[in-house]
This record gives sequence, C-alpha cells and structure tokens, in this order.
Amino acid sequence: MKERIIAYFDERPDQFMSGEQLSQFLQCSRTAVWKHIQELKKQGYRFESVTSKGYRLIEKPDTLSAATIIAASGQLSVFSQLKLHSTLDSTQSEAHRLAMDGANHGTLIIADSQQSGRGRHGRPWFSPAGQGIWMSLLLRPVLSLNFAPQMTLLTAVALCRTARQSLKANVGIKWPNDLLIDGKKISGILIESVGEDELVRYMVVGVGIDCNMTEDDYPQELTGKATSLLIETGNRINRSNLIVDFLREFDELYNLYMESGFAPIRTLWESHSVTLGNPIKLRIGDRLVEGIAESMDEIGALVVRWPDGSTEKIYSGETQ
Repeated sequence: MKERIIAYFDERPDQFMSGEQLSQFLQCSRTAVWKHIQELKKQGYRFESVTSKGYRLIEKPDTLSAATIIAASGQLSVFSQLKLHSTLDSTQSEAHRLAMDGANHGTLIIADSQQSGRGRHGRPWFSPAGQGIWMSLLLRPVLSLNFAPQMTLLTAVALCRTARQSLKANVGIKWPNDLLIDGKKISGILIESVGEDELVRYMVVGVGIDCNMTEDDYPQELTGKATSLLIETGNRINRSNLIVDFLREFDELYNLYMESGFAPIRTLWESHSVTLGNPIKLRIGDRLVEGIAESMDEIGALVVRWPDGSTEKIYSGETQ
C-alpha cells in the first residue's frame, strides 16, 4: 500500500493530494491513508501537509548503497564484508551474534534503522530510518585488553577528521568519545570488547551519526541536546559516501596505531578536543566532581586538576 502511495505521488510531482483523493485511489478510509503517511514519514519520506489541500511529497529518503560501500572499501584492512539491513534491533547486538558465529575481522553491519539502538551505559539511541548512519564494525586486533579503550579515542579522531575534511563541519571531540558542534551532539561511539587470556578476542566498534534529521524529527527529550549534519551544514548528507570516507580515515589511523602505538593518536585527539583546558564536570561512579581537564596521558587517561591543586588520572567516567 505504501509503495502505491509513493508511486501515486511520483506520477504527480509537486502536487498536493487530498486525503479524499488518496482514499479513493487506494480504496481505503482517510484514517488508513493518514496511518500510511505516518509510516512513510518514519521511513524517511517527507510530506508537506496543508489544511484543505492535503499532502505533497517533498523528499524521499537517502538510500544506502551496498555497491558504493563495497567498491570503495574493498582494499581497506578494516573491511572484509558488508551486512546491510533495512532494520535491526541493534547493529551492536547483531555484530556480537556474528562474532560468536566466527565472522571475520572487518565485517561491517549497517542498518537503515534500529528498533533498540543503544549508546553508552545502555541508553537508547534514536535511530530513525533514512536519517542517519547506524553501524558496527567487527574487529579482531592483536591487542591487550587493557589497551582496548584506546580504540574509542581512535574512532573519535577518525570520525571527527572525516566530518571536518569531507563536510567542512566544525566538529570537536568531547571526552571521551562524543562529537559536538556548538555544544550539541551529532554522533556517539560505543566500543564493546570481549577478551580471553588478557587479549582482545574481538571488539565491536559502534558508530551512530545524525545525518539528515531536521529539528522537528527529534523527540522532545533530545531537543537542544542533539543536532544533525544537515542542520549544521545546511546540506543533505549522502550516507553511503560518508561511510566510505569514515572507513578510509579509520583504516589509516588503525594501521598507524598498530604500527606506532597510541602516541600519534593521542596527539590527534588532543588537537581535536573541546574538553582540554576547560572546566569539566565528571560523574565517576556515585561521585559528581568538578575540575579542569588538563591533558591526556600516554595511555589515554584524562588528567584532571581538582580545585585543591591535585591531579588525578581518570580512565572512565561520564562528562556532564
């Protein structure tokens, strides 16, 4: 039924179609028409609705292209195969399932939408169809489990550099892994590692990027906190191309890290940070503390100076 609605609008470009016209064409009630339109909106279609005139289709969702991603990523060391889904519960959960079944290093899982997308600390991640990039990359690095958190910092650098270079977006990294534009979040990173004998058995690099949402697309609880690349740059984002750009940047930094260690990644992270040198509020367990974020140490801990002049290395926590 929804395909028939889109075909009907395609045959009448830029025209308003009343609910009555659509109900007669589809042989259903106007209430059913409204419900189908709402479902199409969830899939990324955009309609203008005007009282007494009806609906006008103004935009179709950006369709992810498996061919584009595979063709451009085939020579990368962090890419081996693509699993592209229209919807998943969570790309992270799917990556773990595939990992347990023996999937190869470099398996990339992408979903056009997620039903139960999640961020850090199990928080839900808003993942509407056609509007963002929701993906997880399965890696099997030869790496001590103690160093696994460094991959979070590496991923943040790769994503920040991609947004700056490909989109000219004024993006900065908030410790440890959020990407912000003018204080609003455009992306989040979730890395989950499974170890064995103190080594990484596999890790899942989860990335969520708000690409083509408008302010009206966000639920109320995210208003003023989240933003999209479309809102900030004024340009619609080709998601397939952005995925490719990120994979190339991530591949370069991943190989640099494996060859030269964390030092060059640390330098890059510091150069893109919006946290260092500024006051910071941290929740560490049950504690809520304030200090100045001074630097990042040689293994990736955040060095914070407290009001009494003492310093502490923070390995995990949450900025407020």
